[in-house]
Parts: sequence; C-alpha cells; structure tokens
Amino acid sequence: MNAPGQSIPHTCADCPIRHRAVCAHCEPNELDELEGIKYYRNIEAGQTIIWSGDQMNFVGSVVSGIATLTQTMEDGRTQMVGMLLPSDFVGRPGRESSPYDVVATTDLVMCCFRKAPFEDLMSRTPHIAHRLLEMTLDELDAAREWMLVLGRKTAREKIASLLSIIARRDASLSKNGRGKMVFDLPLTREAMADYLGLTLETVSRQMSALKKDGVILLEGKRHVTIPDMRRLMDEAGDDSDGGFLV
Repeated sequence: MNAPGQSIPHTCADCPIRHRAVCAHCEPNELDELEGIKYYRNIEAGQTIIWSGDQMNFVGSVVSGIATLTQTMEDGRTQMVGMLLPSDFVGRPGRESSPYDVVATTDLVMCCFRKAPFEDLMSRTPHIAHRLLEMTLDELDAAREWMLVLGRKTAREKIASLLSIIARRDASLSKNGRGKMVFDLPLTREAMADYLGLTLETVSRQMSALKKDGVILLEGKRHVTIPDMRRLMDEAGDDSDGGFLV
C-alpha cells in the first residue's frame, strides 16, 4: 500500500541513509548484490508492519519515517518498548519471527531485503556482518541508557531526552545559520506518556513548561523547533556531545 508524500529512492546511491544503514561499508559490487534482493515498501501511518510471533520473510532498514515497537502482555495490556528511526534495522538474521509488533507511527518507507538471500550475502560479506554488529551494539547501549531515562530522570528530563533523541536522528537543520533543529513530533502525547511511564497530564504540562521557558517552540501540537540544541541537552541531563543518542 502506498503512503502519500513518501519518496522512494531509485538506487542505493539515491538513498538518504546510505552512509548510516547496514550497507554503509559495502563496496560497489556488494551494493549490486543488495540491489538484486531488495525492494521498497511504502507504509501508511498506523499500519502494522510486523505482528509479534509472525514468521518474517524479510529484514530491512527504515529509510524515512518512524515506527514503534510494542509488546503485549498476557492480560492484554500493551507497552511501547522502543522506536525505529531512519537507518534503524528491522528484523534479525537467523531468527524466524519478531518478538514485537512493529507499527508505523508516521508514513514510512522501508528498504527490505529477502531474508534468506540476505543471510547468505551476510555470511560472505564481512562489511555487512560487521556493520550489523555495530548497529546491534549501539542499540544495546541505547537500551541501557534508556533504562536510566525511565528510572532516574525527572519528568522534565524525560521529555527533553525524548525530544533530543528525535531531533538528533530525524530533524533537519534550519537554513538561518543558527543550527536550529526543526521536526514534526511523530508521537501523540498519549504515546509519549506510555513510552516514558508518565501520565498524559504530566506530558502536556512539561511540554508547556519547556515551551514557556523557550527551550522549544511549538506550532500546533506536533511541529517542534529547538532554538538551541545545547540547552535542550542540558535540560535532558545529557552530555551535549551526544551521550546515548546514536
């Protein structure tokens, strides 16, 4: 199903995540092999990409847009356990199914690889296996740091941390030379509350407080401008050099 407003690259050379994705270190002949086993998917916001427990016949990378990882407990409650941002990898070679539901939060473009040929290529291509290991370790570091966000940070710091993650990974620099970060917040206030372990009222109150203090600018509920990224990082309690924002 095509998602409106999403541009699909024609080749790897056109890909906006080319130098951050699993194929980042590939040689031209290796890219040619990947071209032969890949296909693009355009996915509408709200559509489930993968159901937990279903057999996966593909792996791939998020090219544009954002998805969430959710897990359902025995009593039917669901918990958001992660986000997939551009260049993040979906699926695990060697595993038959996904432990999570993967749902498109925004309109999404994915670069997908047929699973069996990708696994074969990975076994013959150290560049791909090494890059996937790097990405997996980055994901592990981010998960450990996120435990700190959820367990030790104040509500204001949690909101600032989440905004800084999205800004660093999915924002565009403004053209006025001041390094402003501008992006559309992909999560509803309810989803933010669920992800951060806060109430909806707390999320709304802290977003309003950050706006009042000039840390962020809001147009409507979703369009966010960060005038000074260093200040937002300070509010998040993180090192302005980047911390866990990989």
